[in-house]
This record gives sequence, structure tokens and C-alpha cells, in this order.
Amino acid sequence: MLAGCSSSEGSGSDGKVTLTLWTFVGQHAEFYQKMAKRWNQKHPNQKIELKAETYPYDNMHNKLMLSLYSKVGAPDIADIEVSRFPNYLRGKPQLVPLNDMVEPVRDRFIESRFDIYSKDGKYYGLPFHVGATVMYYNKDILDQAGDDPDQIETWDDYVRAGKKVKEKTGKPMTTVEITDVHNIWPTIIQQKSDFLDSNGRVTLDNRTNIRTLPFLRDMMDKHKIAIPAPGGSHHMEEYYGFMNQGGAASVQMPMWYMSRFTDYMPDLKGKMVIRPMPAWEKGGLRSAGMGGTGTVVTNQSEHTRLAKEFIRFSKLSKEGNIEIWKSLGFDPPRWDVWSDPELKASNEYTDYFGRGIFDQLLRLKDEIRSPHIDEPTPRLSNRVKSNVLYEALRRKNKSPEEALKDAAEEIRE
Repeated sequence: MLAGCSSSEGSGSDGKVTLTLWTFVGQHAEFYQKMAKRWNQKHPNQKIELKAETYPYDNMHNKLMLSLYSKVGAPDIADIEVSRFPNYLRGKPQLVPLNDMVEPVRDRFIESRFDIYSKDGKYYGLPFHVGATVMYYNKDILDQAGDDPDQIETWDDYVRAGKKVKEKTGKPMTTVEITDVHNIWPTIIQQKSDFLDSNGRVTLDNRTNIRTLPFLRDMMDKHKIAIPAPGGSHHMEEYYGFMNQGGAASVQMPMWYMSRFTDYMPDLKGKMVIRPMPAWEKGGLRSAGMGGTGTVVTNQSEHTRLAKEFIRFSKLSKEGNIEIWKSLGFDPPRWDVWSDPELKASNEYTDYFGRGIFDQLLRLKDEIRSPHIDEPTPRLSNRVKSNVLYEALRRKNKSPEEALKDAAEEIRE
């Protein structure tokens, strides 16, 4: 497995090769340390000492960018958040292509999760999760309204169910983000649209998107089954408190949001069920892969081969993908582990949501498209968060079409 990677490659006095790793998430660092211990057990003649350093989000990304383009001081391995990833692909990437790691196992993964970390046919990052967007339903509230989440197949069904919830319980069916994109972006991606096309051209103001943003507004104003998310997004303390008290009957978020329920909404344990997103029409797509972190090897590493083999072991192997679920609660990007018994074993997530979590995900395996990620993505995402949604959904000083067109033209300039 490690042909061409000799123990003389930067070995310390104890015979271990030191690899440095930067991340912006403490739990990621803990995961990598677990995998380093397993690596050393399996490779006694090629042990590594992993020096994992955790920095605040902005600090780490800025520090990494500076070190790469000054060609000094970069780590062997780094995590890069998906919305920042295009910044590191400008010009000639200072990252090591990972095609020889990815291509032998690509057919066992949700392939779109590799595409978001690629350029010109070369893969530069390995994913942590699928980020499959789903609907989290409060079964207690739906039961009071006489709604069955398994009968909600389309967005029309969802609106009808929401009206029953409002009538029977007085509660909204859902909340809509005003300062983040976890409502608008997945709902356009499931219609095979996006903020950008495959060539990196801005499509924010295309027909599909102009048709979709008013739907979110109609859920609040016309159908009266939704309210703005308290605090503006589904990651705010105000929202957690509201939802923990049974504030709304459902919320649309990726699978990785499970940890927010277990950490911040403990009173909903045993009440929440996970189901596919409603489709826009029967037979339509019912999910979208959102968010992510790409793990890279920098071209400054003196131990390129070993660093690549370690992240392959950590993020592409069956063992690594099972540990991603067990340690982080993420939906592993390698779909052939979703039916593994270890993913149904009792843990904080199965105790909270039940043991059928990955049964739902297996239903969606071929329906998970991911966004097109390119150089305009960071600016586009920020513009939608800070202006488009606020203007169209909160202040309502612009129509959804005007808000989208204005933002798109600004990014195109």
C-alpha cells in the first residue's frame, strides 16, 4: 500500500514521520487523532505522529492562504470549508491532486461530493459527509394535526399538511432562513438549478430560481404556514430555544444538523423523525448535498505520499467512513457503509431519531445533487445571505425577482 514511501522520509527519533494538519473544527482534529492511532496499529513499520492544530475559522483559512501563496509554512494536510474552497483553486492550485486516491473507489461514493472540490478534472479535496438535505418533522405536532409525514411526497402535499398543522395546533409548519441559504439553495438544486452553472457562470436570476424564491415568501404570507427563523437562521440560539419548545412542526436542513438537535434541542428527543425533502413533482429529486469540508494535501508537504495515504485511510476507507458517523454524526459520503450494522448501533443519534436514519438516506442515494462551486461562490453566497433573502423575505422592499436580478448583476460586474 505504501510503495515508494520510505521510513527515511522525515522520520523522528522514534521512527515516526510527523504530519502536520490544520483544521477549524475541534471535533475534526479528534477524529483525525483516532484515525492516526488506527493507522499506527495497522502500519507498525510506517507510523505517523499527527500534529493536529485547530484555529478559528477565518484565522485558519487566511493563514493557510498566506502560507500557500508565500510558498512557506503550510501544513502537510488541511481542512478547507466548501464555500472557501474556490479561493484555493485560483490559478495553479497549490494543492496535490488526489485522483489516484479517488478514482478506484469513486463508484462507492456520492460522486457529486468529489466534484465540489475539483478543477479541470483533478480532485483536490476529500469530503467529510454527503450533507444530504432532509426534512426533520416533529411527529407529536403532526399527530395532533392528523398528518402523516410518510404521505408528504410533494411541496403541494407539504403546504396542505402545513395548513392542517396551523389550523389544529396554531403552530407554523416550518421556519424560513432570512440570513442563511439552507432553505433556498437546496430547493433550487433539487430542481437541477443552482447559483452557478457548470462553467462558473452566474445563474442566480434564472427562471427556476425566480419561481422558487416566491414560494418561500408564499409559505409565510399567502399560506401562512411558515415564519422567519427566530434569529434569522437555524443556527441561532433564539431558534434553538424556539424549536426545543415545539415551536414549529418541521425544519429543512442537511443530515449533519442532527448534532444541533442532540446538542441544543434535547427536549425533542424521541419526537423528531427524518424524511426526504418534498419533491416539486412526483418522481422529482428529494434531496441536495449541502455544506462540506474538503481535506487537502498541500504541495509544501515533504511527505506527500504518506499524507495522501493517511487521508485516504481516514476518509475513503470503509473503516474511516464508519468512524465519521460514530465520531461526528455525519452522513458518510461512502454509501456502501449506510447498510452496515454499525450505523444502526445505539448511539446518541439513534437514541434521538431512531434506528432507521440510514434507511431514509438509502432511498435518496441517486437523488443527491451538489451545488456547482466556483470562484464566484463565496461572493454569491454572502450576497444571498446578506441582501437577497432579507430584501425579498423580511423587508419585502424588493420582489424576489428584483432581489435576485440585482444580486446577479452585481456579481457579474
